[in-house]
Amino acid sequence: MSDTVTAISPLGGVSFDGLIAIEECGPLGMLSVRGDFASETFRKAISDVVGADFPEPRKASLNGDKAALWMSPDELLVLVAYDAALTTVDALRTALAGEHHMVENVSDARAVFDLKGVHVREVLAKVAPVDMSADALQPGDMRRTRFAQVAAGFWMQDHESVRVVCFRSVADYMFELLSVSAASGSEVGYFTA
Repeated sequence: MSDTVTAISPLGGVSFDGLIAIEECGPLGMLSVRGDFASETFRKAISDVVGADFPEPRKASLNGDKAALWMSPDELLVLVAYDAALTTVDALRTALAGEHHMVENVSDARAVFDLKGVHVREVLAKVAPVDMSADALQPGDMRRTRFAQVAAGFWMQDHESVRVVCFRSVADYMFELLSVSAASGSEVGYFTA
C-alpha cells in the first residue's frame, strides 16, 4: 500500500466559459493560522516560512505558489502546494513555539476557483456586496464576504483575475452561482478594467 495521498478537487476540475472563464483549481494546501498580529515574532515566523511579507489588513502577500492572506485581525490563510501542507504546519508550529498561536491544515475543507476575464468585476458585483470598482479593489486586495448565500473569500491577482475560496461543502453551489452570473449575454456594462 502506498503512503501517498491523492487529493481530489471537490468538483473534479470543472470549468465554464462565458463573460469570464471560471475554473476550479486543483487541490491546494491551506492552513488556518491565528495569533497576535502585533507580535514581531509571530509576523517574522509567517514571513520566514511563507517567504513573503506579512500581509497588511485586507491584503494578500504572494510568493510563487505560496501566499499569506489576511482573513481577520487575528487570522491568516496560508497557501502552499497541497503536498507541502503538513510539513508547513510543522514548520509554522516550530517557528511559533512559545507564541500564542493556532495552525491547522484546512486543505480538504475548501474549494478554490480562478476567475479570469475583462468582466470579472461585473460578475462578482452581481453576487457579492463588495465595492468592485478599480478605486476600491486593486490587485493584491483580499476580501471576505458572502457570495449570495455562502461565505467566501477572494483576492485580486490582477485587474482581470480573481481567486475565490469557499467551503468544500458549497463548491457546487458556488460554481453554479458564478456560472449563472457569468452567462454570455448577461453583461451589465458597468465596470471596465
